[in-house]
Amino acid sequence: MARVVVVGGGYGGMASAARLAKLGHAVTLLEQGPALGGALGRVVRDEFAWDTGATATLLPAVARDLFRKSGRPLERELELVHRDVVREHWFADGTRLMLPGSSREAQLHAVDALGPGLGEAWLAHVAAYADDWEMLRREYLERPWDPDVISTETRKRVLTRESLHRRLRRALPDARLRQVAAHPLEAEGHVLRQVPAWAGVTAYLEQRFGVWTIPAEAGGMAALGTALAARLTTRKVEVRTGVAVRDVVVREGRAVAVATDDGEVDADVVVCAIDPRRLPALAAHVRRTLPTMPAVAVHLGVEGDVPDLGPETVVHGDADFTVTTGGLAPAGAHAWTVRGRGRLHEDVVDALARTGLDVRKQVVRRVDDSPRDQVERWGGSPWGVLWQGRATVTERLGPRTPVPGVYAAGASATPGAGLPYVGLSAALVAQVVGPA
Repeated sequence: MARVVVVGGGYGGMASAARLAKLGHAVTLLEQGPALGGALGRVVRDEFAWDTGATATLLPAVARDLFRKSGRPLERELELVHRDVVREHWFADGTRLMLPGSSREAQLHAVDALGPGLGEAWLAHVAAYADDWEMLRREYLERPWDPDVISTETRKRVLTRESLHRRLRRALPDARLRQVAAHPLEAEGHVLRQVPAWAGVTAYLEQRFGVWTIPAEAGGMAALGTALAARLTTRKVEVRTGVAVRDVVVREGRAVAVATDDGEVDADVVVCAIDPRRLPALAAHVRRTLPTMPAVAVHLGVEGDVPDLGPETVVHGDADFTVTTGGLAPAGAHAWTVRGRGRLHEDVVDALARTGLDVRKQVVRRVDDSPRDQVERWGGSPWGVLWQGRATVTERLGPRTPVPGVYAAGASATPGAGLPYVGLSAALVAQVVGPA
C-alpha cells in the first residue's frame, strides 16, 4: 500500500483520489480552499444560484466509469439529463442556428436552414473527425502518452502541423459555420492558428454523444462535485482543507513528501492536480507553457419580460458572449450567466445590450466574477494550458512527470478543458500508479 498525496481538491484531484483509494492505496487529499470542488461549484445569492464552472458535460460515460470503479454507480447518486440542444448561435447578420445534439439528421436539417448545401458541408466536416476520435481515445486519452512506444501513425496525427484555423477554412465555406465549429476552443481562450486541427473533435462528440447536464433543482453541475466528495468519505480518503501546499519534497531524486505551511506530509506517490507552475519542483518543466485565462463572467438574476433563451446561447460579434440559463431562480425570475471574450471595452451587460439582448432593466441580482477573481479563488485556471502550437502536446505534463514519484492530473494535464478530459486524466494516473 503506497502513501498517496493528492494536491488539489477540484474535480481532477477528487477523481484521482477516489480511483487510487479504490485500488487500495492510503490517500490524503490536500486542498488550499475551505471546501472541495474547485471550479465545479455554485455561487448563491438569496434565492438565486449559478454554476461557477461547467454547466454541462460531454461523454457522460467518463463520469459513469469513475463512479462505477470507485463504488456505487453514478445513477444511484444523481441523474445526468440529456440536453436536446447543444447551443444556439446568433450571428452578426441576424441569422440564427439552433444546433441539436446526438443526431446527424437533426443537425443536417438545422444547418441547411442557413443556406442550401450547408448541412452537407457541416456533416462532412464533423464526419472527418471520426478517425481522429478513435485514435485519440485509444492512443492518447485512454493510454498514457509514451513517445518511446507510440506508433508512427499516432505521432503523426497528434503532432500534426495542420491548425484548426486551416482545417475550418478548407472544410467550411460559410463563415457562420466556421464560428460554430470554432466556438468551443475560442470560448476557452485559444487562438485557432495555435490549435491542432484534431482539437475540433468536440463537434463530433456533440453530434454523436450529445450534451448532458444536471438540472438546477437537483443541484446543478455542482452536485457532481458534491457526490464525488461524498465518495471520498466512502473510500476513506483523508481530506484536509485550508492547507497551503508549497512544493514537492524531493530527496535522492525522488518525491518523498509534500511541503505545506503546516509541515511535510510524507508520500510515496504525489499527484499534482493543480497548475504545476505553483510547485517549484515542477515549474521548471512547464516554463514554456501558459495558462488559459478564464473569460469575464457575470451571474445575473433577471425578472420580468426577458427573452426566452435556451440552455446556452452564443452571440457572435467583435466580442463573443455565451449566455447560459440553467441556474436556480425564484418564480417569475431567471438565473443567467454571461461570459464574454474578445474586444470588450465596456461593462459586459452593456456590451451584450448592444447586440440586441438587453436585460439591463430586468437585473435584480448581479455577481461579477473577473478572470483575476476566478484564478485567485481556484488557485489557477480551470481551463488548463493554452495551445501554442503542436509542441504544447509534449510540453504539458501528465500523467507522468520528469520527477519520479510525481504524476499530474486535472485541467493542466489534459489536451482540453472540460469534465471529460479531466476525468480521463485521473483514470490515466490511476492506470500508471496501479493497484496497491
